[in-house]
Amino acid sequence: MEEETIVVGLDVGTSKVCTLVARVENGANLRILGVGIEPSQGIRKGTVNDINAASEAIGRSIEKAERTSGFEINSAIVNLAGTQVSSTISKGAVGISGRVIDQEDVYRALDSAQAIAVPHNREIVHVIQRGFNIDGQEDISQPIGMHGFRMEVEAHIITSAASTMENLRQCVSLAGIDVSQFVLNPLASSEAILSETEREMGVAVVDLGAGTTGVAIYVKGDVFHANVLSVGGNHITSDIAQGLRLPLDVAEEVKLKHGYALLEDIEEDEFFNIVAFGSEQASKVSRRELVNIIEARAEEILIMVQQEIKRSGYDSMLPAGVVLTGGGALLPGIRKMAANILNMPVRIAQPEKMVGLTDQISSPAYATSVGLLNWGILFNETNQIAPERSGSSKRSNLKPKADGLKDWLKRILP
Repeated sequence: MEEETIVVGLDVGTSKVCTLVARVENGANLRILGVGIEPSQGIRKGTVNDINAASEAIGRSIEKAERTSGFEINSAIVNLAGTQVSSTISKGAVGISGRVIDQEDVYRALDSAQAIAVPHNREIVHVIQRGFNIDGQEDISQPIGMHGFRMEVEAHIITSAASTMENLRQCVSLAGIDVSQFVLNPLASSEAILSETEREMGVAVVDLGAGTTGVAIYVKGDVFHANVLSVGGNHITSDIAQGLRLPLDVAEEVKLKHGYALLEDIEEDEFFNIVAFGSEQASKVSRRELVNIIEARAEEILIMVQQEIKRSGYDSMLPAGVVLTGGGALLPGIRKMAANILNMPVRIAQPEKMVGLTDQISSPAYATSVGLLNWGILFNETNQIAPERSGSSKRSNLKPKADGLKDWLKRILP
């Protein structure tokens, strides 16, 4: 009897910590066995600012997931939501000597592409292949089995501040588990919500989180650009708190209950009651006043997303448009606003293809959490089938199955 594969994802966000435990069924389907959701502490804009508070919140989330699943958690795939992300394109080349190209040649080419000067204060997070060139023949996506004398690979290398990763790694360690690997937030979300057709045609994923907004652009099936912007839903909440003179928790509640993205859709006669600072009784507030505050900040966030897409240079290669996800995608009217500002098709997506304890997590707010489990499937498959490669410190020590190589190379990690 084949041993069941259990995967664990740990989503450490600005507003919440979510630990998910799932069993992999039929190779790719996820049965959610354990869920641990805890309000986040010690995290600001996706970055740790209080190690003890963050590790305690992580620990409580893990404990809840262990209780509901009945499994002891030792390690997890962890998201990386900090904004100190940068990417570069690098090429690597290896000699083949006229024989058939095998997996080891692909690894050597990717190792060669990673031989770039990475500053001591940065760490490689992802190395993603963007196509191979064999003896001058370009745009080869699967080189194994082909003949050649020289093979080149173009790789998209994503790095993050080493201190950001180390602080998060320490928080998770203090909570009693190990980090199997880090996954950039928008890339994790993409795993839970994108179709293969969207990846191939060209699509941008925009993950509207509480403290940050992640952007990932897919062209021809691969990640061509990724970044994390330092704006999110908490900025809208803060604006409401200041504009209406409310405590932050009340402002968040008002946003969730009465919020809307577009002022033009709100009638003049819409009102609601709130208790402001320094007041003992509720006062009536025009909903248009609230939405006016929300619209200004939501528009600013989407204009920053538009600028990021244009800066990538791939804005004309996205016929599938934009997929919005994350908690911010739940703001009514945001899809209409995004379509107007970005001038392309927009849909709102939530994680799918799950069974089990899915009630709490069938929402755009949990796309990253579920996406981490999909990465976990790949990681477990590859981690179980080969020992470490020698001489590859800080690089991938995982060897994938031949039939899963193309998918793995798209998401290969150092």
